[in-house]
Amino acid sequence: MPNPRENREKLEHLLICARGVLAESSRGRLVPEEQDEIRTCFQRDIDRIIHCKSFRRLKHKTQVFLQPEGDHYRTRLTHTLEVSRIARTVARALSLNEDLTEAIGLGHDLGHTPFGHAGERALNEIYSCGFRHYEQSLRVVDRLEKSGAGLNLCFETRMGILNHTVGAADDTNEATLVRLSDRIAYINHDADDAIRAGILTENDIPALVHERMGTRNSVRIDSIIKDVIENSAGDEIKMSAKMAEASNVFYDFLYERVYRNPKAKGEESKVANILGGIWEYYLKNPQLLPEDFKRIADDEGIDRAVCDYVSGMTDDYAIHTFTSIYIPAAWQIK
Repeated sequence: MPNPRENREKLEHLLICARGVLAESSRGRLVPEEQDEIRTCFQRDIDRIIHCKSFRRLKHKTQVFLQPEGDHYRTRLTHTLEVSRIARTVARALSLNEDLTEAIGLGHDLGHTPFGHAGERALNEIYSCGFRHYEQSLRVVDRLEKSGAGLNLCFETRMGILNHTVGAADDTNEATLVRLSDRIAYINHDADDAIRAGILTENDIPALVHERMGTRNSVRIDSIIKDVIENSAGDEIKMSAKMAEASNVFYDFLYERVYRNPKAKGEESKVANILGGIWEYYLKNPQLLPEDFKRIADDEGIDRAVCDYVSGMTDDYAIHTFTSIYIPAAWQIK
């Protein structure tokens, strides 16, 4: 009798179109494994990502607003969940592989630094080899998770994670969809958070965006999703030219009014000092690194180990570490 995985793989021939990736056609894992009886290979990737430590840490990493006061601002984790949900919705409508799409979406930002893109810029300045979060995301799943063993994900998931920002000529359609969904998510939820923070009002948003996308966050997301579905009937996963233009206008507006806004970004000048201070301390004291990172230092050098350690920190842990290193502890005279 076929097991549940085999039944699902047969069903995928009916559910997934010719331009999607079948689980049974995966190019496999870095280290070959026996197939699971219940889950397809991409379902297993989803589970491995959700249960890993790097995924849990995303809840305490900045999306856009550094240390916001309020419970409803996005974090790197909620951003990841929104991207994954948008991508999976479109994948189903386009008859692509939903599980591969979700795995890429859930894993795409695992390598993000504390303090969002400010942290990424800081590490890129400090680390001699340069730092790019999408490359670090692949390193997380290949090298850092499970005490150095990695998650041993499928090739298609790994390449989707690596290429989610810049793309590659041989991307799967599922990977392309996640890259597009990333943009759909962040231009809308960053605007929503900026309105919540009082940095913007809905009336500030460009008229072209209102005209082509709508005047509310949920309406805009729905409009773009429908546009992508309607315009991806051929070989390319894409928005229409008019929606892509509106998306670019929206992004440029957010870049000027939110991403460079002194109220939203006023504290970011401190990020380089925090991460740079931690970096210098562990560079001089490698014996104080956790054991996993000492092994990396032995294998790949101290710079690589410190980069991995610092980039994996949450915002709060980075602040706590910096404080414990450089700020005198309070004490009492009795």
